[in-house]
Amino acid sequence: MSGQLAEAVIDLSAIGDNVRTVAGVARTGLMAVVKADAFGHGAVPVARAAVRAGATWLGVTSSTEALALRTAGIRAPILSWLHRPDEDFTHLITARVDIAVSTLTHLHSVAGAATRLGTPATVQLKADIGLSRNGANGDDWPELVAWARKYEAEGSVRVRGVWSHLTNAEEPGSRSVTGQVSTFREALRIARDACLTPEVVHLANSAAALGVPEARYDLCRIGLALYGVDPFDPTGPGRFGLRPAMTLRTSVVNVKRVPAGSGVSYGPEHVTDRATTLALIPLGYADGLSRTTEDRASVWLGGRRCPIVGRIAMDQCVVDAGDLPVALGDEVVVFGPGAAGAGGGAPGAAAAEPTVGEWARWAGTNPHEVMTGIGARVARVHLHLER
Repeated sequence: MSGQLAEAVIDLSAIGDNVRTVAGVARTGLMAVVKADAFGHGAVPVARAAVRAGATWLGVTSSTEALALRTAGIRAPILSWLHRPDEDFTHLITARVDIAVSTLTHLHSVAGAATRLGTPATVQLKADIGLSRNGANGDDWPELVAWARKYEAEGSVRVRGVWSHLTNAEEPGSRSVTGQVSTFREALRIARDACLTPEVVHLANSAAALGVPEARYDLCRIGLALYGVDPFDPTGPGRFGLRPAMTLRTSVVNVKRVPAGSGVSYGPEHVTDRATTLALIPLGYADGLSRTTEDRASVWLGGRRCPIVGRIAMDQCVVDAGDLPVALGDEVVVFGPGAAGAGGGAPGAAAAEPTVGEWARWAGTNPHEVMTGIGARVARVHLHLER
């Protein structure tokens, strides 16, 4: 690990395989969502791998993220969707980044920047169809559409897309999803009746790309699936054959044999019930190991799963290795594809390292939070990197 205490190893070939897998199901263009540093995987290398595999768009949250991709020389179409209304949009316009617009205030600001620059801004209008976050709904949507058409006629704005986001695409066939798709169709009708002619219409996220055909339109936006996590079965391999791209690993930095009745970590809230071997690993909640996983989480050590015991500290935590012959420097896999121990493992033990979906379940959250929570001091190592 070259002096690093821990590393997140990113397999970029898995990113490419996941793009091709989803494309094979959805049969649409794909927008690879690389916001939040590509869910902690590294935005620039992941973006390059996704585009190389056939992704036609990239999606980000902010101007900073979009411009970082452009600075890295990435020329694929980019949509940036969350902005302050008083932001200086000239940088995005100059960089040929599509700007998502959800309010009249934002639209006026974008059009004003384009007028000052003398270059039309390319925008994508977002409708709120039930998520109650960003996007225009009710009477705001027809007004936003009308102003967008006015600015388009004047030459300050080009409306390239209309889009929205489902609330619960993980429940395909539910009345809620059906209703949201219907609401989106109506929003699209209103836009077209106002003489807007969007070239890209998109609604589907990863779950909808894989399970809601009526939501697919021209593009599907893939985030979780891009990183190899099945949105319908995040703790297992799932039925689509997605490949988890991130493996979080470290090594043992201290080993001690302790008798029964030994307290472990702060409190102590854990006391050993037998003589056992404790292995210290240099990862803690500052690195993304949530304290809510205490008494549930395990890691892969010595060919089997071993539980984390005691409180997880900021920089370290303790693993109960039982009677395993653990030594300083032994590799520990916190989570990975779930295949490390296939065909092996101790009798009665899980035959593979934990997955990010399992860590999410232990923490009472989703895989997105686990992956994006891996701290900056954990080195990112990219396999199959191409420039």
